[in-house]
Amino acid sequence: MNQSGERQSEPSPGGAVLLVGEDLEHVESVRRVIQRIGYNVQVCNSYAEGICQLISGAFDIIVVGQGSRNFEGRCVLERAAEFNRWLPVVVVARYLEMACYLEAMQLGAVDYLAEPLGAGEIARVMRTWAPRRKGAVEAERLTSMPISERHAA
Repeated sequence: MNQSGERQSEPSPGGAVLLVGEDLEHVESVRRVIQRIGYNVQVCNSYAEGICQLISGAFDIIVVGQGSRNFEGRCVLERAAEFNRWLPVVVVARYLEMACYLEAMQLGAVDYLAEPLGAGEIARVMRTWAPRRKGAVEAERLTSMPISERHAA
């Protein structure tokens, strides 16, 4: 609160989110919440489109729908891991399947959430995982430098 007793809003975190899923209604509701929090959201309504956007864009986090029990969203998760191992990917599942959960975690997902998602849970995920991307990018940049140059950076 400020001196006049008004509640201060938190600064907008900014950042870019790639949201991929084939359930249009669910994707739209998640997009609205993420944008309200202050992130820029790129929506892809197919997994193939999500992979194309992943390769061509710069994102802080990816949120991908699992799809059915066959885990169609796996292709986005696999490509993200190949493309940038530091990029956090959250899988959202309509059908909770232990096999899909284990596979998602083995492929590098940072979280596996069950639908329906509430606004609070979406906000928690964004606060938890999106900021880590920036730190991971800096760490990767520093570790790729020769040791003699790290102190100057």
